[in-house]
Amino acid sequence: MDLELSLLFDESIKLEENVADLYVMFQDTFPEDAGFWRELIIEERHHAALLENGRAHFAPTSTFPIGLLSATLNELKGANANITKISVRYREKPPSRKEAFNAALRIERSAGEIHYQKFMEKEADSHYIELFQKMNAYDKDHESRILAYMEEHGIQMSEIEN
Repeated sequence: MDLELSLLFDESIKLEENVADLYVMFQDTFPEDAGFWRELIIEERHHAALLENGRAHFAPTSTFPIGLLSATLNELKGANANITKISVRYREKPPSRKEAFNAALRIERSAGEIHYQKFMEKEADSHYIELFQKMNAYDKDHESRILAYMEEHGIQMSEIEN
């Protein structure tokens, strides 16, 4: 595996883990929403495990569906830096419930997370892509689920999000 591909894997896995860690913070801060956050945490960690397994089993043989990874290393590094910054800020001063949900929306709309979602929705053109999509079948579309939950529970979107 070449260095750039290895770094793409590292940053992609880090992104999924960082998102899960932020959602753990939200789960702990908002017990009324803990079940919702717990589902997303499990799914984000599942995404990281899929990438880990993909690197271990498929990448060395050049059969890994490379489209699963973000197009650029810089996008992933930027997304990871942003999530780290948000996490530090929220550890110092916990967010309001509205802020937490809107932060999750922004994250799920970020480059790395959107890329992952689009890959999972595309028509499978190989056995490996189909396998990854089947393994991920229940972990889809966090953005839509966050929006639906917000609407159901009367949590407003920030002006920036409208």
